[in-house]
Amino acid sequence: MTTLEPLRVLVTGSRTWESPDRVWGALNDARDEALITNRRLVVVHGACPKGADAHAARWCATATEFTNGVVEEAHPADWKNSGRQAGFVRNAHMVSLGADVCLAFIANGSRGASHTARLAEQAGIAVRRWTA
Repeated sequence: MTTLEPLRVLVTGSRTWESPDRVWGALNDARDEALITNRRLVVVHGACPKGADAHAARWCATATEFTNGVVEEAHPADWKNSGRQAGFVRNAHMVSLGADVCLAFIANGSRGASHTARLAEQAGIAVRRWTA
C-alpha cells in the first residue's frame, strides 16, 4: 500500500492576532482536507507564545480525535544566535521545508507574517490570508 505524503500546513501570523476562531477554523478546514485525502496533517508554526502561533499550538493539542494524526512542527526563533533577524531567519527556514499551503494571519501589516507569506508565494506555496 502506498503511503501518501502528509498535508503540510504552514501557519504564520502576528503575535497580536487575537482571534483564535479564525485560526482554528482554517485548521479545521485543513484537517477536513487531510481526512478526505487520507493524509496525515502536519501543522508547522513559529512557536511564538502569543498570537496566531499560540492559537495553532492550542489547536494541535486538542486535535486528538483526528484518526490520521496531527503532527505539530514548532520552529522557535533563535534570538540568541540570530539576533534581531531571528524571526526572519526562522520564517525562511520554515518555508524552505515546504508546505502545501500557508495560512497567514496578518494583523496591522505584521512584517514577520507578511514576510513569510511573501516567501511562501515565491516558493510556489499557496497562501491564504486573513487580515485584521
